[in-house]
Amino acid sequence: MGAANLPDPRGLALRVGLALGALAGATALFHFVVPANPTTVALSYLLLVLLTATEWGLLEATLLAAAASLAYNLFFLPPVGRLTIADAENWASFFAFMLTAIVVSQLSGRARARHLEAVARQRDLERLYTLSRGLLLAEEGGAAPAGIARHIADAFELEGLALYDQHTGTIVRAGRTDLPEVDARLRDVARQATTWREPGGIVVTAVRLGQAPIGSLAIRGGTMSDTVLQSVVNLAAIGLERAREREAATATEAARRSGELRAALLDAVAHEFKTPLTSIRAAAGGLTGLVTTGDARELLAIVDEESARLQGLVSDAIRMFHVEVGDFEVRRERHDLRGLVDRVIRELGARVAGRPVTNRITPDVIVEADADLLGLALRQLVDNAAKYSSPGSAIDVDASMASSVDLVVRNLGPAIPEHERDRIFERFVRGAQASRLPGSGMGLAIVRRIAQAHGGDVTAASSDGVTEFRLSLPRVEVPR
Repeated sequence: MGAANLPDPRGLALRVGLALGALAGATALFHFVVPANPTTVALSYLLLVLLTATEWGLLEATLLAAAASLAYNLFFLPPVGRLTIADAENWASFFAFMLTAIVVSQLSGRARARHLEAVARQRDLERLYTLSRGLLLAEEGGAAPAGIARHIADAFELEGLALYDQHTGTIVRAGRTDLPEVDARLRDVARQATTWREPGGIVVTAVRLGQAPIGSLAIRGGTMSDTVLQSVVNLAAIGLERAREREAATATEAARRSGELRAALLDAVAHEFKTPLTSIRAAAGGLTGLVTTGDARELLAIVDEESARLQGLVSDAIRMFHVEVGDFEVRRERHDLRGLVDRVIRELGARVAGRPVTNRITPDVIVEADADLLGLALRQLVDNAAKYSSPGSAIDVDASMASSVDLVVRNLGPAIPEHERDRIFERFVRGAQASRLPGSGMGLAIVRRIAQAHGGDVTAASSDGVTEFRLSLPRVEVPR
């Protein structure tokens, strides 16, 4: 912001006038009141030049040195009163004085300039420290874009400031003026990742995180250098990113608490369901020993079977909600995968709608997993295969071992479009074919979370009317 460093013309004229007045006073004193020899006058003039350079700067001291050289010649070197020098020795004295005065003014002016630069750097460092401390220690309100803008404007005493957050599309302001005229420019600069200097001393620059622009900043007033401006922009980028992280963390915490509340409510509801279901099953079992007709026994068997199925569905729903909110623990034990799959197929019963489910896993496949969680994942995969497979077609469950143990559930039916094959594992996302079937879009998301909790993953593949889901688990080396 170089324009801010130019001297004020009126201030410069006043300072030069004061310096020349002091020179005139010293000249009158030595010429009319207290006559002094040229050496004393020269040293007095040099002291005046040095004081001017120290107090006001190089330009004022240089002008005073030139005027002092003329006064020295005119009033103290013969012939007095004329701008000529009769004696050769006086010529040497005059040039020595003029050269010394100019050198002194230059050296003193430069020393003062360096001192002022050091003071400015110290002030900028203090302001940057204040700003960074304010942003890093800010509470929730101060870490938001409005708080960031207020911290910057206060730290650098800016006349006006506007901060554009590209993530939310909002513009916040701080300072004494609102800068409403820069709104369009803020968006353009953020989009193009450039810097723009507006008339009236306004600077608009992009706010980047790395190389990607995340917003823009417009300021008016202050004496901020380009280097300091870039530091401020970097701090603003960090502040905006922290605001996003805090917002995301707040949303995550709210979702977690909401999920925990749902899980707690479901636990309570499930308990209310399980109590009468247990009573129904106990009553059905008691009646079985009392009835004698085959039809009655068959009806009681159906009651007992469907009550057991409903209990399983309730238990699965509870476990799914706990997995969804992350409220679960993986209890790893070694299991024969074939036996675990056989148990899951028996539990599914009528849920596969009469489709034959074939377990092709060999008895030598061992996994280290949580049997309840892995069973839940397998039930979801087989139930999903039953929903979307062709009526009456078989469902195969197989496994292969390489660097991992891959549990594969395969069915015949419509293919899954390639662009949906990864998205169907996201929460509440259902494929195009799922819209006509009941479901929440949570089943496959739960399967992926269980797989990842075991250090594996799940993928989908579909071609030539065959769809398979592959759940990978870390391989367990079995001692021979």
